[in-house]
Amino acid sequence: MEFRDKIVLITGANRGIGKALVEACLKKEVRKIYACARDKNALSVFQDERIIPLTLDISNQDQRLAAANMAHDVQILINNAGVLHPGSLFGESTHDFREDMEINYFATIEMMRAFLPVLMKNKEARMINIASIAKFTNFPFIAGYSASKAALYSISQAARIELAQHNIPVHIVNPGAIDTDMNKGSTMQMTAPHEMAMNLLNDVEAEIEDIIPDKIGKSMYEIWERSPKELETLSRQLFFQN
Repeated sequence: MEFRDKIVLITGANRGIGKALVEACLKKEVRKIYACARDKNALSVFQDERIIPLTLDISNQDQRLAAANMAHDVQILINNAGVLHPGSLFGESTHDFREDMEINYFATIEMMRAFLPVLMKNKEARMINIASIAKFTNFPFIAGYSASKAALYSISQAARIELAQHNIPVHIVNPGAIDTDMNKGSTMQMTAPHEMAMNLLNDVEAEIEDIIPDKIGKSMYEIWERSPKELETLSRQLFFQN
């Protein structure tokens, strides 16, 4: 599989990983990118005729359906949009937990459902869902986010299994900490968004289904492979350091 000459839709494209994915897709010489954000004006930073800016709040049903109608030629759906609320299970209200789950899980499910008819009629179609290394263990300082990404990973597996009969691969991306606004202030040696995005696209082209595109994510996955309990212990240490 190659991204060259493909038509891609990316949610949450105005900053961070989403913005880096747009730039990486351009370097891969895609034919067209539907770049989506809640505020379409935030996409004015892109000056390339291959980019079609779309207003899309993935939690808004009317906007999801309008996007699917507009982007009827999409071959590759990249579900990147999400939210992260800091907070522990017993230290905060559950309001932010609900929003984490509504956006990162339920709204992403609705994006997959809205675009499935589009992908089924277009050649070489596939989905790419951005989950998190937090799928492998919960980080209690972002407890709701961790839970929502674990749920997204699980439902993405369901999509992968169900869509195999239609030859639509579903890639699940589990990054660690990436150097974006979401992790502003962290002292960790994080992978830059542009490097993470290119690693991700290269792995998709290599037909890798479960992708860890950064050094922190890979190191945590290696710990988990050795012992899930060891990664949980690391999470505990990080929690009590904060």
